[in-house]
Amino acid sequence: MTTSRETNWMNHPVLRKLVEDANKLTLAERITLVKGLIPAIANQLSPREYEGFVAEIQLKGERFHEAQSQKGEGRAARQVPGERDLEGR
Repeated sequence: MTTSRETNWMNHPVLRKLVEDANKLTLAERITLVKGLIPAIANQLSPREYEGFVAEIQLKGERFHEAQSQKGEGRAARQVPGERDLEGR
């Protein structure tokens, strides 16, 4: 998890605890949890906003895989933009 100006209002310690607890679940259980959250998220977003949300999730995964494959090379060497890049930080 990262922090940004868009998430400054959140209680990060509580969210981090939720994420830590969720990560103790099996992979199948975590996938089921994420799938269970999707309808409520989609319900509160327009179709265009939901598309953007899905793109953010995909980018997060791509960024993770790229970082894992380039350990020790630093952020500057990566091709997939990160949240900081997209937000102009």
